[in-house]
Amino acid sequence: MKTKGALLWGLNEPWSVEEIELGDPVAGEVQIRMEAAGMCHSDHHIVTGATPMPSYPVMGGHEGSGVITKVGDGVVGLEVGDHVVLSFIPACGQCPSCAIGQSNLCDLGAGLLSGQAISDGSYRMQARGENVIPMCLLGTFSPYMTVNQTQVVKIGEDIPFELAALVGCGVPTGWGSATHIADVKAGDSVAVIGIGGVGMSALQGAVASGARHVFAIDPVPWKREQALKFGATHAYASIEEAIVPIMEITWGRMCQKTIITVGEMTGDLVDPSLTLTAKGGKCVVTAMGYMADMDVKLNSFLFSMLQKDLKGNIFGGCNARVDIPNLLDLYRSGQLNLADMVTRTYSLEQINEGYKDMLDGKNIRGVIRYTEADW
Repeated sequence: MKTKGALLWGLNEPWSVEEIELGDPVAGEVQIRMEAAGMCHSDHHIVTGATPMPSYPVMGGHEGSGVITKVGDGVVGLEVGDHVVLSFIPACGQCPSCAIGQSNLCDLGAGLLSGQAISDGSYRMQARGENVIPMCLLGTFSPYMTVNQTQVVKIGEDIPFELAALVGCGVPTGWGSATHIADVKAGDSVAVIGIGGVGMSALQGAVASGARHVFAIDPVPWKREQALKFGATHAYASIEEAIVPIMEITWGRMCQKTIITVGEMTGDLVDPSLTLTAKGGKCVVTAMGYMADMDVKLNSFLFSMLQKDLKGNIFGGCNARVDIPNLLDLYRSGQLNLADMVTRTYSLEQINEGYKDMLDGKNIRGVIRYTEADW
C-alpha cells in the first residue's frame, strides 16, 4: 500500500513527510493503522547522530498505539480490530534473556537499528525507490506500519490512544527505572535528574513506591512546577543547587536512589549524580548519550569506599506483556497520571514543530495524533 511517513535522509536534517510504500504482513506479522505516536527524545538522537544508523532513509517513531487491520499467518493472540500498543523492544520468549525474565534484553534487540524485519530479514518500507530503516523496527511516524507480533501488546478499548502510546516506551522506561531498576523502597529519598516524559514517569514510580522525599532536578522552571504537581516534594534547577538542600533535608544521608533521565547523557553527569547518592545507594543511568562517547568522570575512591552502585537501564527493566497492561491498570485506578503528561498533540506534518517544542522545554510529552485524513 501507499501511505506517508516522516523520514530522515541525513544527519541534522529536518523530518520530511512524504510518500512511502508499505508491504503487507507475512507470517508472524500484523499491519496496524496508527492512532497516536509519542515524540520521544530517542528519535532526536538519530537526527544528531548520537545513535548512529547504518544507512538512510530512516522512518522515525518507536512509541505508538493503533488498531490491527491485517494479520499474517501464524500470528497468535492478535486479531483484526484489536487495540494495541507497540513495544520498542521485541520479546521472543525463547532466548536466554527472555528465559530468565529479562525480556527487555531479548536477543532480537540486536537488530533494532538494522531495519530488517524479524520474520525474514527483508524491508517492509520503501521511499523514493530505496529501502527504509524503521526506528526500532517500528516507525510509528506513519499512519500505517507492518510489524512482527513480538512487538505488539493488546490493550483494552477503553484507553485513549494518545495515552496508550506513552506506555510503549517513555512511561515504562521511567516508571521501571524507579520501581524495577532502582528498586525504590518506602521511606527512600530519591533524586530524579531531568523531567521529561521519562523523568516524570520515574518521579511517579518513586512516589508510588512510597519515597519519603522526591527531588526533581531540571533547568526549566515550568517543568519543575509540573514535577511538584506530579508528586515531587522539592524541585531544583541543577545538581549543584540541589546538593546542600538535599544534605540538610536528609540529615546528611543524601538519596538512597538517584535516577538520571536527562535528554542527552554526558559523562560529566555521573560524578555529581553520585554525590547526590547515599552510602550504599544506587545511581541509575536511564538517559542515552552518544554511542561513541567513552568518557566518564568518576571519583573511583569515593565510589568504592562508599559502596555505591552505578546501574545501566533499558526499558526500565520492564516485561512489555506484563508491565504495559499493569501500567494501564494503574492509570484506570488513578494511580498513574498519563493525561497530564501529554502536553500537546500535533499532526504528522507538524513533527518538526513538535521536536522544537521538546528541545525548548515546552513539553513533557508531545504526541502525534492521526486522523481519518491520514488514513
